[in-house]
Amino acid sequence: MSVPDVNQTFLRVRYSETDQMGTFYNSRALEWFECGRTEFLRQRGVSYVQMEADGVMLPLVEAHVKYRGRARYDDLLSVQTTAAMSGKARVRFEVVITKAQGGDPVADGWTEHAIVTPQGKPIRPPEWFVKVFSVQGVDL
Repeated sequence: MSVPDVNQTFLRVRYSETDQMGTFYNSRALEWFECGRTEFLRQRGVSYVQMEADGVMLPLVEAHVKYRGRARYDDLLSVQTTAAMSGKARVRFEVVITKAQGGDPVADGWTEHAIVTPQGKPIRPPEWFVKVFSVQGVDL
């Protein structure tokens, strides 16, 4: 079974995610990045729960967000996520968030995660982790 290189997840802006100016609060973008990352892995057959049970943790080590436009309460958003290895013991997820209807840009950026044991020791990605990406056509 072939899985696309890009995962697309849809989210609706909740009232609690907006600020006094009527647009999404800036920290929400990183939460939406997390949703995209989680669904990217799930689409490839790996849940975060199972990955962590198998001894692989992905703590955030760096993030970048570029805010491109507004998203208001009840807007439906498209979160598109891709991934690639970044060095020997890191993985980088690229994310683009747009309004689902019309495609207006909302935010884009990336998060970079270390690959570590539950004790926090950096490790090379296990073979099963690499296969999750390479088998699906994502070149890590």
